[in-house]
Amino acid sequence: MSPFQSKPFAGIFPIAPTPFTESGEIDDAGQRRVLDCMIDQGVDGICILANYSEQFLLTDDERNMLLDVCLSHVGGRVPVIVTCSHFSTRIAADRARAAAAAGAAMLMLMPPYHGATLRADEKGTLEHFARVADAAPIPIMFQDAPLSGANLSASFLARLAQEVPAVCYFKIEVPGAAAKLRSLVAAGGDAIVGPFDGEESITLMADLDAGATGTMPSALIPDLIKPVFEHHRAGRRKEAAAAYARILPLINFENRQCGLRATKTVMAAGGVIASDAVRHPLEALHPATKAGLLELARELKPLALHWA
Repeated sequence: MSPFQSKPFAGIFPIAPTPFTESGEIDDAGQRRVLDCMIDQGVDGICILANYSEQFLLTDDERNMLLDVCLSHVGGRVPVIVTCSHFSTRIAADRARAAAAAGAAMLMLMPPYHGATLRADEKGTLEHFARVADAAPIPIMFQDAPLSGANLSASFLARLAQEVPAVCYFKIEVPGAAAKLRSLVAAGGDAIVGPFDGEESITLMADLDAGATGTMPSALIPDLIKPVFEHHRAGRRKEAAAAYARILPLINFENRQCGLRATKTVMAAGGVIASDAVRHPLEALHPATKAGLLELARELKPLALHWA
């Protein structure tokens, strides 16, 4: 048995947003409050420095600072996944090494890509993950998302898991995620320790039915997603479906209208963070969109809206 299979991670591992001040600086105190709020939401773990953390708008120094702040502040209360994606294998490996040294429980990486057309083939992708695995003795989650433009089959992902045992978690958030999860689990067998979904849990019920053991939403409503997961895991599918139907309009609004700005908007309205600012070239939500989001959120009363 692989050492990564002994105590598998499962459940809800939301992505922590990176709060900024109105002038665009990282809000250190706000980041700590975000992490405390997420832990109070009952999460099973936290992912940092991901796309929904605006990692593509952070300098290397800011990444290093956030790595230290987040790992030290969480202090082992829940496991932390650190995103280390980069087209450069060397940089990705350096990031992985630093994350492991800081106390990360897992790494998450997208397949190597840059821009709209530059991406590694299957051989390069396998070698990329093998070298990252050599740099850090902790499990790796492969992020299969449309953003990379890589169209990698379930059979290739299963081969990756079998040839690089550290790559044993998979976050599947492509169209037809449930079908791909089923194929991945069937093809990979015991090498697939943690089949997860993502994309704000917008396909969660179908993905749980397909064998997902975890989900990586935003930090908007993990406390309201948790009952869906717990009911489903206990075999109460009818109750899971009812709990999911209740929150799906808000998840849909987040996914289709707001993106990463939804969590910041609700956390700012709830006093978790002082500002919902994003960095340019991202733009603030239109006031009407923000009003629609908060209207849906207030009906559900998530913790982020009244945590403070």
